[in-house]
Amino acid sequence: MKYLIALLAVITACSATKENKLKEIASLPLKEVSGLEYINGKLYAIEDSGNKNKLYRLGLDGSIEKSYTQEFKNIDWEDLASDAQGNICIGDFGNNENDRKDLAIYKVAANKPDSLLYKIEFKYPDQTEFPPKKAGLLFDVEAFFEYKGNFYLFTKNRSKGFDGTITLYKVPDAPGSHTATKLGTMNTCDNYKRCAIAGADISPDGTKAVLISGENVWLLTDFANGDFAKATVKQLNLGHLTQKEGICFKDSNTLLIADEKDNGTGGKLYEVKLSDL
Repeated sequence: MKYLIALLAVITACSATKENKLKEIASLPLKEVSGLEYINGKLYAIEDSGNKNKLYRLGLDGSIEKSYTQEFKNIDWEDLASDAQGNICIGDFGNNENDRKDLAIYKVAANKPDSLLYKIEFKYPDQTEFPPKKAGLLFDVEAFFEYKGNFYLFTKNRSKGFDGTITLYKVPDAPGSHTATKLGTMNTCDNYKRCAIAGADISPDGTKAVLISGENVWLLTDFANGDFAKATVKQLNLGHLTQKEGICFKDSNTLLIADEKDNGTGGKLYEVKLSDL
């Protein structure tokens, strides 16, 4: 009987194992990729705090084809986006301690990615303490995209008792200082490693958006007039758990994903089709 029980345990464990949906296409020379963006057939990447103030153009074989040194400091660059003209937007809004008062987005020229077009500064309308108490560490952001003249930011909840709540803010894509507009909240799951949001992108045709965590992608559709807080949301499991922080659309059905190097794992570039998830 004990052998039968052991066999059943093994079968159960195997049946619960989730299939890895990602296709590994390259190893990356960058240790801490925090943002990806695919623009006009070119893949760009950044790294986060503690790394150089450089924007990298990568080949799909993982090679660094070119790097662009920026005139502004990398305090904590956490994601990349692009506008309708193909200009590149660098989100310097990483805020692990929830104490920053210098949150910014920088826009650099599509045809000259080391040339700053303008800086957008912003603050959250509902943050009054820097930092708040541990139960209110809700003001870190590692995920955003640009849509019809506005940036949409999705928070990385760092509060004690993580429950998967994401707050969504909107910031105008215009130079100067702005107070963000709070649009609402969404929920993922209550496991921080598997469900804390660390990257986002919107499809080239503007009909769908994605958020990424260590193990999942959330697909957003039906967001009339940019109301992403009321979008239809579908959770898609990748069957692969690492520290994923970069995601972008290669085309309307294909995603490129990057993870950070960590204890001998990660540091890879992956491809996956939404239709396969």
